[in-house]
Amino acid sequence: MVAVQDSAEIVNLLRFATIGSVDDGKSTVIGRLLFDTKQLFDDQVDAVASASRNRGVGEMDLSFVTDGLRAEREQGITIDVAYRYASTPKRKFVIADCPGHVQYTANMATGASTADLALVVVDATAGVKEQTRRHLCIAALLGVRQIIVCANKMDLVDWDQGAFDRVVAEIHDLAARLHISSVTVVPISALLGDNVVEASNAAPFYQGPTVLEALEAAPAGEWAGAHGGNEAMATRLPVQWILRQPGGGRTYAGMVDGAPLSVGEAVTVLPAGLTTTVKGIRTPAGSVEVAPVGMSVAVDLADDLDVSRGDMIAGSADLPSVTSEFTATICWFNTKELTSGSRWRLKHTTRSTPAVVTSLDAVLDVNELRLEDAASLNLNQIGVATIKTASPLAADEYQHNRITGSFVLIDEVTNITVAAGMVGAPSLVESTH
Repeated sequence: MVAVQDSAEIVNLLRFATIGSVDDGKSTVIGRLLFDTKQLFDDQVDAVASASRNRGVGEMDLSFVTDGLRAEREQGITIDVAYRYASTPKRKFVIADCPGHVQYTANMATGASTADLALVVVDATAGVKEQTRRHLCIAALLGVRQIIVCANKMDLVDWDQGAFDRVVAEIHDLAARLHISSVTVVPISALLGDNVVEASNAAPFYQGPTVLEALEAAPAGEWAGAHGGNEAMATRLPVQWILRQPGGGRTYAGMVDGAPLSVGEAVTVLPAGLTTTVKGIRTPAGSVEVAPVGMSVAVDLADDLDVSRGDMIAGSADLPSVTSEFTATICWFNTKELTSGSRWRLKHTTRSTPAVVTSLDAVLDVNELRLEDAASLNLNQIGVATIKTASPLAADEYQHNRITGSFVLIDEVTNITVAAGMVGAPSLVESTH
């Protein structure tokens, strides 16, 4: 047998996404965190310095640390999600630096979809902008329930407490409406480094943690654990591949989700509803008795069943719904509008199936956080729709499980992903219906 992953390792790893409006300083905040904690190699520092001089922005523009694409450095904006990995003596981090421009909202949603926490950057000279509200709304819909807010550019308002208090009031009001349970607001200057890694005397009215201290203290491991904090959930294993064994028989490969998978556990193969037990669990390093969430395994079942890619092996104690028609929250990312009757390919876990939007029920007003009647969804709008699939899906409500409750819609002609979807209507907003 091989040792399974220690739960302490999961808790020690924090995945966070940096979100907010364009030009509020998200990339500079991440660059400052990495630079001041000495996470950058000498050649990386030299490359940032060279790019800074070439663009005439001084000796060291730390936003270039994460803006890795040439087009990003030339335009001075973040286009794609930049992932960086860092560690301190107290914690390991996976950092997603998300773009702020409205046309790259799809990329932002990608970065936030696997985050335990959102690091929100707000320009203290301007306050919370519409795009910041949109980003926070999407993050909340994606299951993020804790945020650390950087009230950035405080040096430009001479560290005025009134400017900081206005950001605090706006953020707390928005967080309460989005059911975000944990909020920390820190006054910073990413350009100068105040209160990012090292505490500063520039804001005597603030006695809280630095950004790094808040990140090190934040609860983590929720994404790698219950994907929403639902401890009652049973195992989910979407079947990714069928492995034929040399001596006969088949095993079923996939990644464990929802809850650990154990030898002897009663499971149900969906959508067929066939029941059996787990006979064995294999990994590249050998057999295990228990496989934790996030581990890729091959599973031996006690009975010879007809199991295919796209099926789901689920713990029989808590089964997902099997359905061909459901209500969903849609984040629309295409320039062509979404209307009732439109047809797409739906990708859910390891299953792909044709799908049709049978009705478009509402659009979300991101400023008022209200659902309103709508005949279509336009680029970067969020709405509620009813979807019918050609093949049944074994799906949970997104608020119950972030993996088995999520899907994407794909244009079958261009193969472009046009939408991110969550099973169920949004629970964060009011309705005008």
